[in-house]
Amino acid sequence: MGFETLKSIVAAGRNVVDISFFNHDPLELDALAREKNVIAITDCGVAPGMSNLVAGFHNANMQVENFDCMVGGLPLQRDWPYEYKAPFSPIDVIEEYVRPARLRQDGKILVRPALSDPELIDIEPVGQLEAFNTDGLRTLLDTTEIPNMRERTLRYPGHIELMRVFRESGFFDDSEIEVKGTRIRPRDVTAALLFPLWQAGPGETAFTVMAIEVSGIENGRPVCHKYHLYDEDDAATGLSSMARTTGFTATAAARLVLDGSYTKPGISPPEKVGACGDCLQKILGLLAERGVQYSHQTL
Repeated sequence: MGFETLKSIVAAGRNVVDISFFNHDPLELDALAREKNVIAITDCGVAPGMSNLVAGFHNANMQVENFDCMVGGLPLQRDWPYEYKAPFSPIDVIEEYVRPARLRQDGKILVRPALSDPELIDIEPVGQLEAFNTDGLRTLLDTTEIPNMRERTLRYPGHIELMRVFRESGFFDDSEIEVKGTRIRPRDVTAALLFPLWQAGPGETAFTVMAIEVSGIENGRPVCHKYHLYDEDDAATGLSSMARTTGFTATAAARLVLDGSYTKPGISPPEKVGACGDCLQKILGLLAERGVQYSHQTL
């Protein structure tokens, strides 16, 4: 749902859990939600969503110095030239490739270009992937003071450079141009050409992989918490991995509202839910019941 739909639900006095990304700041509705005594959990998918839950939990229980999240949805079969299939709206994928990425470094918010700072990463059980900056921290930049935070998206190596070529050549531009007397947006043409190539075919399997590191001082000593997710499409139910990891996080949060585990009125980004008692553990447990397994390692 979009911002205006969320606003209407809150104004109607209904509790809500939402997974949608929109450009508006959901915290703009906090005063209205408090006035209506509404519990509204926003951005509650996989990332943002589960990543925020983890950040919120540890930020409430230790002195967090660094938060790093890497996430991607990819096909098992790597087909040239893109080695990619879109697990959610392809137009939103293109937006990731053009929207500047906000991160925090040494306590200061920095803005980096989309697709910047590519880095090769080895992630089990996939192998080598390439990470790049994306604008996924969202409300974490407003609700926490963690001095170093970044979110990165994962792709197979080579995809980033190809998308950079597209972007720098103008294929992702929003401004209209004239071609043979017709006004068109390059992004619309690119989307129309790419979307069929980015659709998964019959029998093709995709996976979601996420790695989160939270480090700092806990109980007087340095510590690093590592979370890892690897999830594939479920052939038995027909649900894609991205649908499972995103949707089941939202339904788990809804369960916490329904059973009274989370009762705070107002707009609650997931980090506020994670900071509340054992809400993170309950959500991880509910996800595990659905077969979405996060491992947690403390170093």
